[in-house]
Amino acid sequence: MPEGLEAKKLNPEVLLAATCRWFPTARLAMALANAGCNVTAVCPNDHPIEKTRAVQQIYRYRGLMPLMSFRAAIRGAEPDFVIPCDDLATRHLHQMYYERRTHADAADPMCALIERSLGEPESFPNVFARAAFMELAMREGVRVPKTAVLSNADDLKRWLNETGFPTVLKADGTSGGAGVRVVHNLKEAQQALRRLQAPPLLARAAKRALVDGDVTLVWPSLLRRGFTVNAQTFIGGREATSALACWEGTALASLHFEVVNKVDSAGHATVLRRIENADMASAAEKMARRLKFSGLLGLDFMLESDTQNAYLIEINPRATQVGHLTLGSGCDLPAALYSALSGQPLQPAPRTTEKEVIALFPHEWLRDPESTFLRSAHHDVPWEEPELVLACIKNRRAPRDGSSRRSWAQDLTAVPKV
Repeated sequence: MPEGLEAKKLNPEVLLAATCRWFPTARLAMALANAGCNVTAVCPNDHPIEKTRAVQQIYRYRGLMPLMSFRAAIRGAEPDFVIPCDDLATRHLHQMYYERRTHADAADPMCALIERSLGEPESFPNVFARAAFMELAMREGVRVPKTAVLSNADDLKRWLNETGFPTVLKADGTSGGAGVRVVHNLKEAQQALRRLQAPPLLARAAKRALVDGDVTLVWPSLLRRGFTVNAQTFIGGREATSALACWEGTALASLHFEVVNKVDSAGHATVLRRIENADMASAAEKMARRLKFSGLLGLDFMLESDTQNAYLIEINPRATQVGHLTLGSGCDLPAALYSALSGQPLQPAPRTTEKEVIALFPHEWLRDPESTFLRSAHHDVPWEEPELVLACIKNRRAPRDGSSRRSWAQDLTAVPKV
């Protein structure tokens, strides 16, 4: 039984913390509720999670008052566990922890909740500093690409003289491929470094806030806060990803996939193939143990073309888009967390599918409504929540070429139900 929880609490209270309208958060809420958790959420208005029946209470996230929003949700929901569903949510929880420890005593319940939910506080800085995390992984015997912080153009030139092209530049504090550039010559590298280091443009931040309701760039833009940029050696091969449920450094359950399709070259995956990979599994267990991590964790890898060696390239200290999938014993993250929180015997849910290839909804359908994977793979549509499916369809953007779009009803019936 996790320390600090009531004995034999059959329905632990789990708060999902989200700062953006990410569809997988709704799927995770459904899976946790099915596992036996009482689910609440703090999220922006018009979040897809509102279209499910899984959440008992929703607290509003306001990007200009983020910590106040999170504190109000925690006080209102009184959760046993908090799961951040995007990188910014994790950062908010870290910041709350540091502020509370400065002004409160060691027994502060909010600090205790964050420690229980995220693991060892000493590891918090490492999960958002790419170079520091890679150094930590290397000391654990995990295979990683060479990584270094670039402070200026001279650092970049020294790096390129040592490693050559292509090389990868990554900005800390970014995710989903938004802060990643693969460069092939000096001019490309210099331009990429300047752009990745620069604070967000005010016009871009204002557009995101006014049109998309996303205020995450407002403060970095107003404060002219730039980004730390890292260089990483390029590993040619196939992308892969792991998702884990952890408790105090122990990996309770894990999923490992090879990326088959992506929304674009630098974006998130839309089709995945389930794999068994000893290197990925070992690296996941080592990093969970080294970080003393609790909660949901994602790790990204490159499977090198020539050797098939798995190189760890990224950590996602939060729920990822596959965390809701239930694929049998040892591969059901929501059931594993429920068992840890409740003290009940582990009872995995029925398998989502026996197929190895999974097309993620709505991502693959949005990428290409005629994709063959929508029929050949398991198309992971949440048919049990028709309002959620319909909301995804209604929010679909018009084609960039300006061509007419089919009616919502036609789009709904076009989604293969397999």
